[in-house]
Amino acid sequence: MAPKHRNNRDVTPSAATSTASPSVSGTAPGATTSAVPVAKPIKAPAAATASSKQDWNSVVTNLINHYQDATPQRTKLIDAFMAFLVVAGALQFLYCVLAGNYPFNAFLSGFSATVGQFVLCASLRIQTTEANKSDFPAVSPERAFADFVVCSLILHFFCVNFIN
Repeated sequence: MAPKHRNNRDVTPSAATSTASPSVSGTAPGATTSAVPVAKPIKAPAAATASSKQDWNSVVTNLINHYQDATPQRTKLIDAFMAFLVVAGALQFLYCVLAGNYPFNAFLSGFSATVGQFVLCASLRIQTTEANKSDFPAVSPERAFADFVVCSLILHFFCVNFIN
């Protein structure tokens, strides 16, 4: 049976310097050589990664709970419509990429309508949020909604005319 060789990783600090024979290392008899131990990669403990996942889950859960408890129903409705507009715009863009854009004016008109409506909804959400009342002291929620409706009608009028 062949003798077992020592790895540099198995070297202990007391055996770091040893006397080597000339036939093994090619050094003179009595010369000392120092073996440098190879550093092992440091792995994060499993508890730390589980803790960070748990922290992330608690942050997301806390965010959702706060949104559901503190956000008025009117703002949640605006947010739902904005999410719908994002999905509709993404689907239009995906269709244009996959199926082609033969009536390019139709694609531009539809995509511009979703982006423009999203911007108008964001403006409505900002103006009707209670935390922003100091920024818009003269704008009531009814006035903001009326502005939203008028601007939406103008936007869609231009988009319908752009289709040809």
